[in-house]
Amino acid sequence: MRSDTYRGYNGYVIESGRYRVVFGGDTAYTDRFKNIRRNAGFHLAIMPIGAYDPWIRVHCNPEQAWTMVNHAGAEYILPVHHQTFQLSREPFREPIERLLEACGPEPDRVCVQEIGAEFHLA
Repeated sequence: MRSDTYRGYNGYVIESGRYRVVFGGDTAYTDRFKNIRRNAGFHLAIMPIGAYDPWIRVHCNPEQAWTMVNHAGAEYILPVHHQTFQLSREPFREPIERLLEACGPEPDRVCVQEIGAEFHLA
């Protein structure tokens, strides 16, 4: 809820066979992603990268999402909360552009960069 100010994050770990996925849900920045990392980390992190303006208390920005992905030891990030419809005040493509910039030399770790693209975890 927009008026909910006492919870800044939520998330889920999904394990199926040999695959480990962390889903950040509606997550503000938290360093708790460090606590869920195991030796092997995660294959995939599904992380919100948009709707941070004006809701930064309950949605991380792209740079924070990238930091949490690395804290969790995830190999790939599947960004959500962007490019489907205008969610908040940030410019429409800003979240994905900022995420790709935050990735620096590792843009291939962003497994889906455009809505409608496919990624197969194998």
